[in-house]
Amino acid sequence: MEQTWDRQRTFQVLSVAHHSIDAIEGCKAGVFGVPGAIGQPTYADLQKMITDAKAGLQALTPDEVNGLEGKKMVFRMPNFEIPFTAEGFLMSFSLPNLHFHATTAYDILRANGAPLGKRDYLGAMRIAA
Repeated sequence: MEQTWDRQRTFQVLSVAHHSIDAIEGCKAGVFGVPGAIGQPTYADLQKMITDAKAGLQALTPDEVNGLEGKKMVFRMPNFEIPFTAEGFLMSFSLPNLHFHATTAYDILRANGAPLGKRDYLGAMRIAA
């Protein structure tokens, strides 16, 4: 049986998915909050979570995302909420959080011996044709 990931690594991967497709869905719904508990996922479960988030993002059309501009939404916590426009939320809250948690997950993996380098984090470059 595949070993489950510890809580810290799991949270980093969950947060990457949450601040990607879930953030867009939150903008559509007008509210975004903290991610729900996911138990003790395996590495394969976490890979699927990221694959599903990526597929969800790829399924979005530019018009669908651009149509969120100016839409009012809130980031809701149990004891407070922060008002945003969709673009303000995505650019000043979710995108920085996505990068923070992706970097943290990457660093944890590297510190634990995963054979990752800078190019693995950066991905494919978009060079001119």
